Amino acid sequence: MDLKQIMKAYADQIGGQYTQYDADHSIIIVPIAGGRFQTVLGTIKTNELYNRKLMVLHSKVCAASTPMDHKMLLEQTAYFNYCRFVIDQNYLQIEAVASLDNLAEDTIKEMMQEVANLADQYEMKLTGSDIH
Repeated sequence: MDLKQIMKAYADQIGGQYTQYDADHSIIIVPIAGGRFQTVLGTIKTNELYNRKLMVLHSKVCAASTPMDHKMLLEQTAYFNYCRFVIDQNYLQIEAVASLDNLAEDTIKEMMQEVANLADQYEMKLTGSDIH
């Protein structure tokens, strides 16, 4: 499975923008309703515990220091299809992770869109502005 090629094709399909950051990281800028855009980073990693390749998609929401109701955020994840909240490098982020084994291209596209939509939605909800 070539995540870079799928991300590039999806960017072309939705009128987004694709950039290959390096051999392991690709970036897609996804158009969102209301004329906004959200950046989604895609990475292939090896899970050492299970010795398998994973696809990780994530997008920044806001600085982790932003006042927020953590319990509410955890409860909201019950309504997400693929995503979860994580704090990484002092940022609240939306992240989707899946094993590359038997992962369909359409599922990857859905995951990218969900990451972008949720990151934008919660960024506006928590900060009141479009930062990322």
